[in-house]
Amino acid sequence: MTDAGIKPAKAFSGWEVGLAFRYLRAKRKEGGIALIAIISYVAIALAVMALITVMSIMAGFRAELLGRMLSFNGHMYVQGSVLTALDRDHALQRIKAVPGVVSVSPIVEAQGIVRAGGYTTGALVRGLRPEDLPSMDFVYRSLSDEAKASFGRGEYGGDRILVGKSLMDQMGLKVGDPVTLYSPTGADSAFGNLGGLEKTYFVGGVYSSGTADYDRAYIFMPLEQAQLFFGKDGVWDVIELKVADADQVQSYIAPVQKAAGPGALVSDWRQRLAAFWGALKVERVAMSIILGLVVAIAALNIISGIVMLVKNKTRDIAILRTVGASQSSMLRIFFMSGAMIGVAGTLTGLLLGLLFCLNIGAIQHFLEWLFQTQLFNADVYQLDAIPALVDPVDVFWVTVWSFFMSCVAGLIPSWQAAKLDPVEALRYE
Repeated sequence: MTDAGIKPAKAFSGWEVGLAFRYLRAKRKEGGIALIAIISYVAIALAVMALITVMSIMAGFRAELLGRMLSFNGHMYVQGSVLTALDRDHALQRIKAVPGVVSVSPIVEAQGIVRAGGYTTGALVRGLRPEDLPSMDFVYRSLSDEAKASFGRGEYGGDRILVGKSLMDQMGLKVGDPVTLYSPTGADSAFGNLGGLEKTYFVGGVYSSGTADYDRAYIFMPLEQAQLFFGKDGVWDVIELKVADADQVQSYIAPVQKAAGPGALVSDWRQRLAAFWGALKVERVAMSIILGLVVAIAALNIISGIVMLVKNKTRDIAILRTVGASQSSMLRIFFMSGAMIGVAGTLTGLLLGLLFCLNIGAIQHFLEWLFQTQLFNADVYQLDAIPALVDPVDVFWVTVWSFFMSCVAGLIPSWQAAKLDPVEALRYE
């Protein structure tokens, strides 16, 4: 009979944890198990490190690229009847007063033809107010003090324009050179529209937005001069907005719509850059799945180690079962042996991944010095180091996924150990 004063051990009790840990320690005759455990540990650690590193670098590139594109293009756009309303200046002030709206810029944008030094190409001419230049952070910081001061000065905004660095290099221009622009629409007069208009401007400054395609395609002109040159006297094509948090731009749509008034059409950068934004999301999901499978494959190494452990510990299992250990205890012991490998590998990979991402710039520069080569060309990418942005959500899900796969891998052979018949096991010992 069972003594009424003796209580069965609780799940995951001290003796179960101690035995699981003891089984993982190597003995000479069980060196193969220890080797497989070490290989599994290293594989999981490297897989988790790779997943965190790649996800962080992708997030860093995404943030840098989107930051530069949104600095150039804006976060929200207002169009519709508000652009021609009598109180549009008051509407502009109301929009600017919306909490979270950083800047509001009326813009005129049209296509033109550029000719200089025997070279002819097409370009998009964007007219904006001189006081709105600082809203384009990367562009504004790249301009010289002289270019900032001269932009917009003179009659109808003057004749100084800003040209992108890529276009400057392509056409062989320098600051102060004349540039002939051709407008397909032209200005209005007492005799009607004059048709195509050609005028010579001077390069007042060179800008660099950090995106070569924009630097090659866009020319900046004072708003008043652009309205005159393209025959859009007093007309705005769009009102461009910058908000405090571009990732939460949807939360600004309703208050901006209310401030702009009835008839206003409000859109955001996700609609303007829908193809690009969709490609980023697909790439992020695809890469997460691929690297998640790498972690899963690494965790499956635990199965072979625990299978060998169960085979070598058949006698121990049988004895423990005959002295009163339950099937669930056997399950938990070998499950914890496998889980310990996974937990240790996950934590190590997590630490290595975070250390690598947080010091990626120093590591890159050290490798460049060591091998005397340039790993990341700043002239091409407009960045002096590989960007890495550690997202706590990504880190959390990587950790959870690795823990889960380690537990699944440890559970499969542990289930077989729990079902082992002690009588059959001892018969062949």
